[in-house]
Amino acid sequence: MPQDSAPPLLHDAPPAGPHGALPSRPYEAPPAPRPYGAVFDWIDTARAERQRAGLVRTLRPRPADSTVLDLAGNDYLGLARHPEVTHGAAEAAHRWGAGATGSRLVTGSTELHARLEEELAAFCGFEAALVLSSGYAANLAAVTALTAPGTLVVSDAGNHASLIDGCRLSRARTRIAPHADPEAVRAALTGHEGRALVVTDSVFSVDGDAAPLPGLAAACRAQGAALLVDDAHGLGVLGDGGRGAPWAAGLAGDGDVVATVTLSKSLGSQGGAVLGPARVIEHLVNTARSFIFDTGLAPAAAGGALAALRLLGREPRRAARAGRNARALHARLTAAGLTAARPDAAVVAVRAPSPDAAVRWAADCRAAGLAVGCFRPPSVPDGISRLRLTARADLTEGQLDRAVGTIVATAPTDGPTG
Repeated sequence: MPQDSAPPLLHDAPPAGPHGALPSRPYEAPPAPRPYGAVFDWIDTARAERQRAGLVRTLRPRPADSTVLDLAGNDYLGLARHPEVTHGAAEAAHRWGAGATGSRLVTGSTELHARLEEELAAFCGFEAALVLSSGYAANLAAVTALTAPGTLVVSDAGNHASLIDGCRLSRARTRIAPHADPEAVRAALTGHEGRALVVTDSVFSVDGDAAPLPGLAAACRAQGAALLVDDAHGLGVLGDGGRGAPWAAGLAGDGDVVATVTLSKSLGSQGGAVLGPARVIEHLVNTARSFIFDTGLAPAAAGGALAALRLLGREPRRAARAGRNARALHARLTAAGLTAARPDAAVVAVRAPSPDAAVRWAADCRAAGLAVGCFRPPSVPDGISRLRLTARADLTEGQLDRAVGTIVATAPTDGPTG
């Protein structure tokens, strides 16, 4: 429309009939428009329902110089603030810039990304690796690129949300297997013809228990299925020197096994990666939408992760210390009468009597100078609320005592925690 022409009038006069004559029916004025904000009134209802259920979540920015003892984050090896890691991140930012500037297939891939992929694959025992912007993106990439309509996916009932979302996006037929049950997986695969993929966490983030990877691999191989392992909570903690759960299970580098990892937990940085046979990685480069259409991992994150990986290679005992501290926390909490899941890696979960009690318990811990995680429905598939503790490798005996003392002293008195 030319800029000097007037827009058509709306509702200023009744519409004309044939040949300009007025219509026979009387003119009805249009209804008054609703306020613009009313389109989101349903959000108020949803918020009220969350409040009644005790499930409101809030953001709490943390100060850079916090004196709170952190057992809520996933910095398993205590490397997020290590001078070598922060220097690696800063040096990469100075050299390559603050951002990747584009997707990795356009401008976002640097020599630093290639070195990180090469060294990460070698450390974990796989043929090749592909680095993405997050562990979430890595799981979406792996599940969707390795499946298609008609593929059968068998997913553990306790899997992380990123694996669940990958299954939903894949358009494959998904069966949910009972938690950590290789025989149930075998039964779910039986009779299927065509491609099949079994997906599982290596260490489940709710209770910190480990998946029975040898049994799952045997079930897959008996039925001709591939195995995808999300090793987010295993890398840096399990396996020889922290090389991960697939390494510990003797599966690293096998032609039918793919793993995903995060760079934001044990390596103290940001990002994710898919590890597997070279042909699988090449396939993801060409087909995985969360890789192709996403801006590449920032150089600083890649530099920090590479520095952390090299540090772990020189100091493999960090992995053992994380596991030892987790077992110490479990022993002391259960000795005090609390119900805590026995850890297989570095996650310790302590049962709470209700969602409200879990929220209050976590808040009381924070007020006393201890940060702990708080898991409650719908984040937990079994509906049981928990405090979730991260047993970092750099925790001292004094910090372990302080953590246990705070948790015990603030435990809810309005219901059993067992």
